[in-house]
Formats: sequence, C-alpha cells, structure tokens
Amino acid sequence: MTTANNKTAVRPHLALFLLTVVYAFNFIDRQILVILQEPIKQDMGLSDTQLGLLSGFSFALVYVLAGIPIAYLADRGNRRNIIAIALTVWSGMTAISGLAQNYTHLLLARLGVGLGEAGGSPPSHSMISDYYAPEHRGKAMSFYSTGIYIGILFGFALGGILADELGWRMAFFVVGIPGVLFAGVLMLLLKEPVRGSWDAGADKNAKASFKETLTFLMTRKSFWYAALGTAMMSYKSYGNGNFMPSFLYRLHDMSLSEIGFTLALVSGVAGAVGTFMGGVVADKLGAKDKRWYLWTPMWGAIIALPLGIYVLLTLNTQSLIIALVLSTVTSTLYLGPCIAISHALVPPHMRAMTSAVLFFILNMIGLGLGPLLTGLLSDWFTAQHGVVGLRYAMLSSYILGSSAIILFFIAGRHLLNDLAQLEALRDQ
Repeated sequence: MTTANNKTAVRPHLALFLLTVVYAFNFIDRQILVILQEPIKQDMGLSDTQLGLLSGFSFALVYVLAGIPIAYLADRGNRRNIIAIALTVWSGMTAISGLAQNYTHLLLARLGVGLGEAGGSPPSHSMISDYYAPEHRGKAMSFYSTGIYIGILFGFALGGILADELGWRMAFFVVGIPGVLFAGVLMLLLKEPVRGSWDAGADKNAKASFKETLTFLMTRKSFWYAALGTAMMSYKSYGNGNFMPSFLYRLHDMSLSEIGFTLALVSGVAGAVGTFMGGVVADKLGAKDKRWYLWTPMWGAIIALPLGIYVLLTLNTQSLIIALVLSTVTSTLYLGPCIAISHALVPPHMRAMTSAVLFFILNMIGLGLGPLLTGLLSDWFTAQHGVVGLRYAMLSSYILGSSAIILFFIAGRHLLNDLAQLEALRDQ
C-alpha cells in the first residue's frame, strides 16, 4: 500500500497495526459480555430483554451520543491522545464490571465502556485516511476492521474458558487490564499524521462543525443509503451475534468453553477473512467503477441470506458450524468499503465527524436495536413456544437485517453523481 510522504506520517503500517490492536481491545471488551451473559443471567435472574438492553441499547446510546463531540475534537486536536484516553476508560470500566453486585451496577459499568469506546473509531478512521492514498483506503480500512473479529476471537475464546474456570467476574478483570497497559504503548509508538496529506488542494487547517458536516452530507444521497445499509447489516450481526452463544447453549447443548472456542474460530477467523477480503475486492473492482465499494457489500449480503437462515433452522450442529463460517465470511464484506467510500464523499477535515455520523446510525440501529428487539422477541416467542422461541426471534432479526441488499443497491445508483459533485467543488 502506498503511503503519505510527509515527516509525521512515518511507519504508516505500524500505525495501522497499532490502531487495529486498539480496535481488537474494543471488541474484546464489548463481546466479553456476550459469552458471559448466560452465567450472568442465571446469577442475577435476568430476562433476555434485560440482556439485550445491557449489551445493546443502553451501551449504544452512550456510545453514539459521545461519538459526536469526540469526533468534533478529533477533527481539531491530537487524535492519538484521544484514542489512548478512550482505551484507558473503556478497558478500566470492563475490569470494574467484575465488581457488579446487581443489574444496575453492571448496567452503569457497561455505560462507562460505551463512553470510552466512543473515542476509538472516528479518530482512527481519520488517521488512516491521512496515512493511506484513496486507492488503498479500502484495504487499509478493512485491515483495521479485522480488529472487530480479532477481538471477537479472543473475547469468545478467553471468555468461555475463564467463565468455566474462574467465573464471570474474574473474566472481566482478566480482559480489561491489558487494554489499560496498551494505552501507554500507543502513546509511545503512534504518530499523528498531517491532515489531508493525499488530498490535492485541501486546506490542512480547515475545521468543520457538526452542523457544517451534516449540512454537507445532506446533499450526498449515497451516504445515507450506504449508512442505512451498513446499519441493517450491523442490526442482523448484533441481533444474532449477541444471542448466538445463548442459541448454541440452549438449543444445541454446548458448554460455554465449547461455544467460546467454536465462535472464536468461526466468528473471529471467518469474520476477519471476510472483512479484509471486502476491502481487497472493493479496491480492485472499484478502481474501474467506484460503485463496487457498495456492490461488494450488496453481493455479500445476497449470498449470506440463505446461509444465515440455514444456520438458524438446522438441527445438525456440525452443518450449522460450516454454514456459519460461510455466512460470516460473506456477511462481513461491507464495513471497510463503506467506511472508505464515506470518506471519499467528504473533504478531509470532515472525515472524523463523518465517521461519527456513520457510526451513530450504524450503532443506534445495529448495536442499539438489534440485541434489544431480538431479546424482546425471544421473551415473547419463548412464552408461547418454549426454548425454540430464541430461534424464531433470531430468524426475524436476520431477515429484517437483509434489507441492506436493497439499500446498498440504491446507494450505488447515487454514488457517481455524489462523487462528481465533490470533485467539482475541489476544482472551484
């Protein structure tokens, strides 16, 4: 990948690696709750609705509301420092989660995790766009996004083992403390790049308010359809992913250690492969037609649809795992290309805020509503149909999330016109 030629943008690959590790910590701390929710549910006597609120809506609300002002600071200040502080906060609050004595305590701790994690992605996205040329941002953003699945891998693997061996409280401590320590490593090794290094004619000192960024984005139809498509992919990912351990525990009689190991390999490895492959494919095909940055996620969602339905309906655990691997690869192609194309639609000084807007939509709908509505549906279906109620709830969420196919298609129809408008503004 070609990199920016300026004094501060040294070692861009190291910077990308460090930011990816931070993102992995983000999802270790986020997903640890998912693998631990069955023993927590039994210990505290919680409903699936409460679990969905805990891992979804309440977390997402703080996450997205804090993301906007943090992105405002990131478009103006030192992005590295913001990320390091954020990492310290969310990792520390993860460790504190192990001290919770009731549902309220745990909810407050998870709100703290959400507050910290809000400072991770927008400044990271902005830095990566300054480290890498536009034609390589899809791969760079996708490599960064593999941090999601690296985090899921370690979160599931460690969480399952730690829960069985040491209990769920100690599991929070073990996964939280390393993130606090890594924040110091980040301060020593990560360098701040020059803003707009790859954008000819860009004003390196330009600043944009939230209102200015939002006003600019309002004229970019492709951004909104792509953002909604990303949100619906996230909806089915969180709606099903957050309850997949419970699904395997209740309907396939797997232990937490077995579930953790299985999902670590399936979701972690397959998810990382799919995410990185999405950027590689989008960059290659997008070099000839930018619409492939949206069509790649669209075709991934199309292929994933029947596979995901099969996962939820089959009674054979082995075939379930095979189908889950394939559906995970194809349904994770979307994130890197969508982030890259959203940055291509705005000037450099609006990128962190644009990421914040994108992640506001993505996380409010996906992370916020996905687990919550799936939990509500699970309680409702379970009251009528018993333990299989969770299957019906997850199936409903998966089908609804697949509406992303239509949204990505519409976004692609508007993309070239939106890109041409931005280019015309740069020429003025």
